[in-house]
Amino acid sequence: MKKQRESQCTQKTISLLSPLGTIQVSGCENGVHTIQILMDVAPAERSSKAPLSCVVNDSPAETSPEMQRCVEWLQAYFSEPQTAGSLPLPAFHHPALQGDAFTSRVLHVLLKNVKFGETVSYKRFAEMAGNPRAVRAVGGAMRRNPVPLLIPCHRVISSSGQSGPYMSGKGDHLKQWLLTHERQRGES
Repeated sequence: MKKQRESQCTQKTISLLSPLGTIQVSGCENGVHTIQILMDVAPAERSSKAPLSCVVNDSPAETSPEMQRCVEWLQAYFSEPQTAGSLPLPAFHHPALQGDAFTSRVLHVLLKNVKFGETVSYKRFAEMAGNPRAVRAVGGAMRRNPVPLLIPCHRVISSSGQSGPYMSGKGDHLKQWLLTHERQRGES
């Protein structure tokens, strides 16, 4: 049934240029399906003085209101991140975020409870999600997050205070950048 519902969607993709590199947002008239950070800019090429903006690089002629809301949220996050929390989030239309499955519940708890500039350990977050022994399962839910940035899995860190893996370890530098971005922009 879930596959059938998703296959009825007419998905469109918007490409954005951001301080992280290219971000692709895919969705339909019902909401955002995925956000992918393509990591097409090497960390050494990313200047600390790079503009903190996010601009549309490529977009279909018509986009749904939910996709437009997502673009506006991402643009605010990178240029004026402290204002992003006051903007409405787009609807989500990915199967992992529907229903009452563990991943969906955990990601919604993260969205609701861990705010801009805050971090939480995997262990503490497992407690917040209602199962203190589910630390590894929480990590799995973070890896399956289809809409990173909107649902801020980068804010979940190890108990030691280290940032921990992001995008299966390939995006650790991006996680560090996001945490620093939120700390610095939250102080201004």
